[in-house]
Amino acid sequence: MRALFFALFILPLPALAQEPGELALVKKVFAKLQPISIRANREYCGYIGYDRSGKLVASKAWRGGKGTCRARDPDNLVNVVSSYHTHGAFSSRYANEVPSGDDMATDEFEGVNGWVATPGGRLWYIDTQKMVARHVCGIGCLPMDANFLEGDMGPIAPRYQYDQLIDKLMSFGG
Repeated sequence: MRALFFALFILPLPALAQEPGELALVKKVFAKLQPISIRANREYCGYIGYDRSGKLVASKAWRGGKGTCRARDPDNLVNVVSSYHTHGAFSSRYANEVPSGDDMATDEFEGVNGWVATPGGRLWYIDTQKMVARHVCGIGCLPMDANFLEGDMGPIAPRYQYDQLIDKLMSFGG
Protein backbone atom coordinates (compact mmCIF):
# COMPACT_ATOMS: atom_id res chain seq x y z
CA MET A 1 0.00 0.00 0.00
CA ARG A 2 2.85 2.42 0.81
CA ALA A 3 4.41 1.71 -2.59
CA LEU A 4 1.13 2.53 -4.34
CA PHE A 5 0.75 5.76 -2.34
CA PHE A 6 4.35 6.69 -3.18
CA ALA A 7 3.86 5.93 -6.88
CA LEU A 8 0.58 7.85 -7.11
CA PHE A 9 1.34 10.91 -5.02
CA ILE A 10 5.09 11.36 -4.65
CA LEU A 11 6.60 10.46 -8.01
CA PRO A 12 6.26 13.22 -10.61
CA LEU A 13 3.80 12.48 -13.37
CA PRO A 14 5.18 12.62 -16.91
CA ALA A 15 4.31 15.90 -18.58
CA LEU A 16 2.44 15.75 -21.83
CA ALA A 17 4.84 16.59 -24.62
CA GLN A 18 2.11 18.37 -26.52
CA GLU A 19 -1.60 18.90 -26.44
CA PRO A 20 -3.89 16.62 -28.49
CA GLY A 21 -4.33 18.10 -31.97
CA GLU A 22 -1.47 20.54 -31.52
CA LEU A 23 0.76 19.05 -34.23
CA ALA A 24 -2.01 19.19 -36.84
CA LEU A 25 -2.78 22.81 -35.92
CA VAL A 26 0.90 23.80 -36.06
CA LYS A 27 1.35 22.22 -39.49
CA LYS A 28 -1.71 24.11 -40.72
CA VAL A 29 -0.38 27.42 -39.34
CA PHE A 30 3.05 26.87 -40.89
CA ALA A 31 1.57 25.80 -44.24
CA LYS A 32 0.14 29.34 -44.54
CA LEU A 33 2.98 31.22 -42.82
CA GLN A 34 6.11 29.62 -44.31
CA PRO A 35 5.71 31.01 -47.87
CA ILE A 36 5.13 34.52 -46.48
CA SER A 37 8.12 34.24 -44.13
CA ILE A 38 10.41 32.95 -46.86
CA ARG A 39 9.30 35.57 -49.41
CA ALA A 40 9.75 38.42 -46.89
CA ASN A 41 12.89 36.87 -45.33
CA ARG A 42 11.50 37.63 -41.90
CA GLU A 43 10.61 35.51 -38.92
CA TYR A 44 6.94 35.28 -37.97
CA CYS A 45 5.80 34.19 -34.54
CA GLY A 46 2.84 33.66 -32.26
CA TYR A 47 1.32 31.29 -29.74
CA ILE A 48 -0.81 28.15 -29.60
CA GLY A 49 -3.33 27.77 -26.80
CA TYR A 50 -6.93 27.54 -25.75
CA ASP A 51 -9.52 30.20 -26.43
CA ARG A 52 -12.45 31.06 -24.14
CA SER A 53 -14.55 28.20 -25.54
CA GLY A 54 -11.80 25.65 -24.81
CA LYS A 55 -10.76 25.19 -28.44
CA LEU A 56 -7.07 24.81 -29.34
CA VAL A 57 -6.21 27.72 -31.66
CA ALA A 58 -3.31 29.85 -32.87
CA SER A 59 -2.84 33.52 -32.08
CA LYS A 60 -2.23 36.12 -34.74
CA ALA A 61 1.23 35.82 -36.30
CA TRP A 62 3.54 38.78 -35.73
CA ARG A 63 6.23 39.84 -38.21
CA GLY A 64 9.75 39.96 -36.79
CA GLY A 65 13.20 40.63 -38.17
CA LYS A 66 15.69 38.50 -40.06
CA GLY A 67 16.79 36.62 -36.95
CA THR A 68 14.30 37.45 -34.25
CA CYS A 69 10.61 37.73 -33.52
CA ARG A 70 8.69 38.86 -30.47
CA ALA A 71 4.99 38.05 -30.37
CA ARG A 72 2.64 40.25 -28.40
CA ASP A 73 0.39 38.83 -25.72
CA PRO A 74 -2.34 36.89 -27.52
CA ASP A 75 -5.77 38.46 -27.02
CA ASN A 76 -7.63 35.35 -28.19
CA LEU A 77 -5.96 32.84 -25.82
CA VAL A 78 -6.79 32.23 -22.18
CA ASN A 79 -4.19 29.47 -21.77
CA VAL A 80 -0.97 29.47 -23.81
CA VAL A 81 0.70 26.07 -24.29
CA SER A 82 3.39 26.77 -26.87
CA SER A 83 5.04 29.34 -29.08
CA TYR A 84 5.58 29.04 -32.81
CA HIS A 85 7.92 30.79 -35.20
CA THR A 86 9.50 30.56 -38.62
CA HIS A 87 13.16 31.08 -39.49
CA GLY A 88 12.60 33.08 -42.70
CA ALA A 89 14.48 32.50 -45.95
CA PHE A 90 17.49 30.24 -46.42
CA SER A 91 20.94 31.78 -45.91
CA SER A 92 24.27 29.99 -45.73
CA ARG A 93 25.33 32.66 -43.20
CA TYR A 94 22.85 31.49 -40.57
CA ALA A 95 22.35 28.19 -38.78
CA ASN A 96 18.63 28.30 -39.47
CA GLU A 97 17.89 24.59 -39.93
CA VAL A 98 17.83 23.98 -36.17
CA PRO A 99 16.30 26.00 -33.33
CA SER A 100 18.67 28.51 -31.76
CA GLY A 101 19.74 28.55 -28.14
CA ASP A 102 17.74 31.77 -27.78
CA ASP A 103 14.66 30.01 -29.17
CA MET A 104 14.92 27.38 -26.46
CA ALA A 105 15.86 29.78 -23.65
CA THR A 106 13.02 32.20 -24.49
CA ASP A 107 10.44 29.42 -24.48
CA GLU A 108 11.78 28.17 -21.15
CA PHE A 109 11.63 31.70 -19.70
CA GLU A 110 8.03 32.08 -20.87
CA GLY A 111 7.10 28.67 -19.46
CA VAL A 112 5.91 27.23 -22.77
CA ASN A 113 7.12 24.66 -25.27
CA GLY A 114 7.87 25.78 -28.81
CA TRP A 115 7.60 24.98 -32.51
CA VAL A 116 10.13 26.09 -35.14
CA ALA A 117 9.82 25.91 -38.93
CA THR A 118 13.02 26.09 -40.98
CA PRO A 119 13.69 27.28 -44.54
CA GLY A 120 14.29 23.66 -45.55
CA GLY A 121 10.76 22.80 -44.45
CA ARG A 122 11.80 21.02 -41.25
CA LEU A 123 9.62 21.14 -38.15
CA TRP A 124 11.13 21.14 -34.65
CA TYR A 125 9.46 20.80 -31.25
CA ILE A 126 11.13 22.38 -28.20
CA ASP A 127 10.35 20.64 -24.91
CA THR A 128 11.35 23.14 -22.23
CA GLN A 129 10.87 20.74 -19.33
CA LYS A 130 13.60 18.50 -20.73
CA MET A 131 15.39 21.33 -22.60
CA VAL A 132 15.51 19.27 -25.76
CA ALA A 133 14.69 20.14 -29.37
CA ARG A 134 13.18 17.22 -31.28
CA HIS A 135 13.03 16.96 -35.06
CA VAL A 136 9.37 16.22 -35.83
CA CYS A 137 9.58 15.99 -39.61
CA GLY A 138 12.27 16.52 -42.20
CA ILE A 139 13.11 18.46 -45.31
CA GLY A 140 10.01 19.43 -47.27
CA CYS A 141 7.57 18.45 -44.51
CA LEU A 142 6.50 22.11 -44.53
CA PRO A 143 6.73 24.59 -47.41
CA MET A 144 10.41 25.24 -48.11
CA ASP A 145 12.63 27.88 -49.68
CA ALA A 146 13.51 27.04 -53.30
CA ASN A 147 17.05 28.32 -52.56
CA PHE A 148 17.58 25.87 -49.68
CA LEU A 149 20.83 23.88 -49.94
CA GLU A 150 20.61 20.51 -48.23
CA GLY A 151 23.67 19.73 -46.09
CA ASP A 152 24.71 23.37 -45.65
CA MET A 153 24.86 22.93 -41.86
CA GLY A 154 26.35 19.45 -42.04
CA PRO A 155 24.56 16.53 -40.41
CA ILE A 156 21.40 17.37 -38.47
CA ALA A 157 20.67 15.16 -35.46
CA PRO A 158 17.10 14.08 -34.71
CA ARG A 159 17.28 15.78 -31.29
CA TYR A 160 19.49 18.16 -29.37
CA GLN A 161 19.81 18.81 -25.67
CA TYR A 162 20.37 22.53 -25.00
CA ASP A 163 24.17 22.17 -24.62
CA GLN A 164 24.41 20.02 -27.76
CA LEU A 165 22.44 22.61 -29.68
CA ILE A 166 24.78 25.39 -28.54
CA ASP A 167 27.78 23.25 -29.59
CA LYS A 168 26.18 22.63 -33.01
CA LEU A 169 25.56 26.33 -33.52
CA MET A 170 29.10 27.25 -32.40
CA SER A 171 30.62 24.70 -34.78
CA PHE A 172 28.66 26.31 -37.62
CA GLY A 173 29.96 29.73 -36.66
CA GLY A 174 26.71 31.22 -35.41
